[in-house]
Amino acid sequence: MDVTVHLAQDPEADALLGRSPLAALVGMLLDQQVPMEWAFKGPRTIADRLGADDLDAHEIAARDPESFAALLSDKPAVHRYPGSMAKRIQQLCQYLVDHYDGDAEGVWRGVDDGRELLRRLEDLPGFGKQKAQIFLALLGKQLGVTPQGWREAAGSYGEPRAHRSVADITGPESLAKVRAFKQEMKAAAKTAKASTGTKAAKSVKSTKTAKSAKKP
Repeated sequence: MDVTVHLAQDPEADALLGRSPLAALVGMLLDQQVPMEWAFKGPRTIADRLGADDLDAHEIAARDPESFAALLSDKPAVHRYPGSMAKRIQQLCQYLVDHYDGDAEGVWRGVDDGRELLRRLEDLPGFGKQKAQIFLALLGKQLGVTPQGWREAAGSYGEPRAHRSVADITGPESLAKVRAFKQEMKAAAKTAKASTGTKAAKSVKSTKTAKSAKKP
């Protein structure tokens, strides 16, 4: 794998993501509760602090958990929650060691069915269905991994020019569009939650009123 990506908006970090399957997986794992470019810059930061040009699943899985957590916690921290993310990264690397001999690309190499690839991604520690679908879309849209039916397996994230996730980021303009979409989704979710809460409160009030009316 040797492609050009602009996920971290940082030349050195993006260069690593474009050539290292493990770095891409780790970046996707970190992509929650922090800005997308911060998450995808993480693999480069980790490699630098390990004194390496790339990430190695065997090495990371074998490191002392406390020292690895400290490595991610050094300022600037790799993530808002460096301790928990350090644990998840080691769990991911251990899984890759156990199932793919530490070869991250083995997760998708030779897989010719999108649904099977989605299943493999969902099996990775820290990858729920949504994260797996986003990464599948990233593989198909930017990393040249296009098994049969990959767009369908990736769901809405596989749609062309969707600007729904990191899979659609190719530069500052698309990053802004994806960020705007995420903000819209958060706002909609917040509104829906508030509406549900209001309806529940009215229902409780109505029930109490009805019970009160029945009292002699």
